[in-house]
Amino acid sequence: MKILLVEDSYIERRKVGGYLTDWGLDYVAVGSGTEAIKLLEGPDPPELALLDWLLPGLDGIDVLRRIRKLGHENYIYTVMLTAKTQKRDRLNAMEAGADDYLSKPVDPSELRSRVMVGKRIVELQQSLRFAATHDFLTNLLNRAEILAALEREFSRSGREEKPTTVILADIDHFKRVNDTLGHAAGDEVLKEVARRLKADLRPYDVVGRYGGEEFLVILPGCNLTTGARRADEIRTLVAKGPITTPFGTTSATVSMGVTATVSQRDCSVSEFLREADVSLYAAKKNGRNRVEVFSPAANSTGAGQS
Repeated sequence: MKILLVEDSYIERRKVGGYLTDWGLDYVAVGSGTEAIKLLEGPDPPELALLDWLLPGLDGIDVLRRIRKLGHENYIYTVMLTAKTQKRDRLNAMEAGADDYLSKPVDPSELRSRVMVGKRIVELQQSLRFAATHDFLTNLLNRAEILAALEREFSRSGREEKPTTVILADIDHFKRVNDTLGHAAGDEVLKEVARRLKADLRPYDVVGRYGGEEFLVILPGCNLTTGARRADEIRTLVAKGPITTPFGTTSATVSMGVTATVSQRDCSVSEFLREADVSLYAAKKNGRNRVEVFSPAANSTGAGQS
């Protein structure tokens, strides 16, 4: 967990920072509210903030209010550190968005207990968010989240006039694994295929469990030719080597349907998903363990084989 320490006194920064270091906590320290806001509005904001009340530039109350207006996906837990001791001051801090309040001079043991409480709350919030957005078995994005990611990439592709490749992948003969080794082995195969699907992706590529044994892969910035090549590389990686489970050893291959956005075509997200599905059906029909690229001629064929 990353902690932001905002304190204008160099001596106090050193002292409190020393405590955090002794407790094995990662932190960054700044001396003004203005510097704090720059970090809080950055791409990788801290998860817990220790804020002095009286600061140059923006004071601690101003920083608190800005934090609560940022709209970050992850909650930032805040502890106000101040020499103010009036009940009204505590109330003002809480109304501005503080989660906790600690009087100066800071007692190390009390500070540690407040930081540990904040750490547990942040970790709980993160685990709840992960559970809400990810598939419990494969740890990939769940159906709702992968479709939301596709909507975002589809919109960005239109704005920036850059292509996005969409790959729909399905495990071949998955029912055979369940029938021969059992459903628990099938779960192990799903987890391993999911791991292999994302093993060679770029940091900004996205993969999710679309449903059952189907997966959706999104490759931003890839045109159809590049996307088809990448799909075949991923297919090869999935098929490479046996899959060992506690219930026996098996193997898995995937069939893939590939399509991509093109600036000249005006299609909806659902239409692109159908194109990927039609192409996946063609891959199944033509022998499985292969990649098929969408072509308008295939659109009348239909979809649905596993």
